[in-house]
Amino acid sequence: MNNKKILILGDVAAIALLTVIGFVTHGEGGFSYLPRMAASFFPVLVSWFLLAPWFGLFDDDVARNKQMLWRVPLAMFVAAPLAVILRATWLHSSGVPLFTLVLGSTNAFGLLVWRFVYGWKISKQ
Repeated sequence: MNNKKILILGDVAAIALLTVIGFVTHGEGGFSYLPRMAASFFPVLVSWFLLAPWFGLFDDDVARNKQMLWRVPLAMFVAAPLAVILRATWLHSSGVPLFTLVLGSTNAFGLLVWRFVYGWKISKQ
């Protein structure tokens, strides 16, 4: 499997895991919450994959370079407001600024950890 596919699958897995963790920390981890999880997961996923390429995050040279990891949280902080707008539109609700900050921060941290592990593993090859 090529590195770009690994990055894409890892990003999807990281965002999915972060979504589940977010719901579980609020006591909403059962299967009955899957539609609400989807309403958070898919907007983040769409926003991430629309904006991450603009930051070069699927370029192999950038993904391997630990000095370029700052791009991951920057991209997520740009993607988070779009994700919240998409989510609010889907749910016919409003976007809350604090939720945007928390969503962006937690996803930025989780993706940063995943991308660090990826870069470390690839550099060992």
